[in-house]
Amino acid sequence: MEKKTVKINVPYEKAGLSPEGCYAELDIYTVECYDNVEIKKRPAIIICPGGGYEYCSVREAEPVAIRFAAYGISAFVLRYSCVGKMFPTDLLEAAAAMAYVRENAGLFCIDSEKIIICGFSAGGHLAASLAVHWNKPFVYEALDRSPEVFRPDGAVLCYPVITSGEKRHDGSIVNIVGSEYPAGLTELVSLEKQVSPDTPPTFIWHTADDGCVPVENTLLFASALAENKVPFACHIFERGVHGLALCDDSTAGYEGHMNPDCARWFGMAVDWIKSL
Repeated sequence: MEKKTVKINVPYEKAGLSPEGCYAELDIYTVECYDNVEIKKRPAIIICPGGGYEYCSVREAEPVAIRFAAYGISAFVLRYSCVGKMFPTDLLEAAAAMAYVRENAGLFCIDSEKIIICGFSAGGHLAASLAVHWNKPFVYEALDRSPEVFRPDGAVLCYPVITSGEKRHDGSIVNIVGSEYPAGLTELVSLEKQVSPDTPPTFIWHTADDGCVPVENTLLFASALAENKVPFACHIFERGVHGLALCDDSTAGYEGHMNPDCARWFGMAVDWIKSL
């Protein structure tokens, strides 16, 4: 499997955003198409690494993509803009990445109706932002396409940042709305308030004692999904530090990231994706 990288183009100025310092790249890890096998179209997943909207974590990027590809799910890692890029900069990059994958589904032997958005921590906020905002005019008008091309067919959210309220991860929210918390913008990025019946099915997991992003972020989102009758699976593990990634030695930064109990999330997510 050969990694390829493409640039994701976003008309930042049309969206009223400064293009200075903005970038988006998509690393591609696709499962090969073989003439002598029956399966011709595979699911795909777009991965948004975490990092507090300050950087893209390497532990939640390529290792995760390679693991998904090993299970027959073509993977794409979105390297989105970070460090104080105001909302919806990163959301538009995620939407443009979704459009790129869907519009090139034939090239990559991908099922265009089974493209998942996945994110970790702040990347989980980005993935969930696309899940709730894919059909908003400020997204599809800026990117000049019909909204359906941006819709994820599912979302996999790993210890995600969700709320801008009391249980927020302050650093992530400040990085996309600024330190003064403008009311309208803060409301848009408090994603438990943005869930609707149009939100796609969601798989979400967290640890009960996460000391960085409180588990209430996941509970708030799961409650909103339930209220809107959106299908979802929610797994809360009893113990585990923040930033677990794959929870094993392939992504461990230190011993605390080795967590066999939480490592079960990956197999459960794969089964969930393949059941969609």
